Amino acid sequence: MSEPRHEDPAPASQSERQPKRWTAENLPPLLFILLFVLFALHLLFSPLQQPNSVIPVADDSKPPLASTSSPHTPLDISQKSSTMASTEQTFIAIKPDGVQRGLIGPIISRFESRGYKLVAIKLVTPSQDHLEAHYADLKGKPFFPGLIQYMLSGPICAMVWEGRDAVKTGRTLLGATNPLASAPGTIRGDFAIDVGRNVCHGSDSVENAQKEIALWFKEGEAVSYKAAAFDWIYEKA
Repeated sequence: MSEPRHEDPAPASQSERQPKRWTAENLPPLLFILLFVLFALHLLFSPLQQPNSVIPVADDSKPPLASTSSPHTPLDISQKSSTMASTEQTFIAIKPDGVQRGLIGPIISRFESRGYKLVAIKLVTPSQDHLEAHYADLKGKPFFPGLIQYMLSGPICAMVWEGRDAVKTGRTLLGATNPLASAPGTIRGDFAIDVGRNVCHGSDSVENAQKEIALWFKEGEAVSYKAAAFDWIYEKA
């Protein structure tokens, strides 16, 4: 009885012995697409670097350049304080028509709301000589006699207000002499129509304010005090 015969397997060829190399031709399609996408993302998000590029570093040893001024440069606080107008007093009188119409309270409220301080007030019925002295600069005007009679027709509320730039701002609060030319929001713009009944008087200069205060008030009648709201109205004294 003969033994079964085992045949040896045929020797592997040279190409079968070597590991298979992956090339673009034999890569699976999905793997090739994935590699292409990764390479594209690398190119897209990688920062471009210039050869021999130098990143500037701030030199703290050098002083900063002085900035040039422009129309929109905010004013420095020290410059701002130096340009503030000085504190002064102004004379304000509510004429007979304003007193008779009950406007003393509203007019006082306008000055107080703006931030000015009332340092003297009284209700008076001045003489003709007193009024002629007050309006001495208008004595040659044709309306002078009628003005004096109008001011003699009832009591006048005389006041002294104090604060920064009080004379100029006081005139602004009163409005134009002719109420019809006064802007709404001013005292005459809100409470008067006729120039002959324009409710109030205000000093037109610091010098005239001093003269009028001395004419209408005796020495010591104006009170000196610091208002409780002073520091809430003024940043600096």
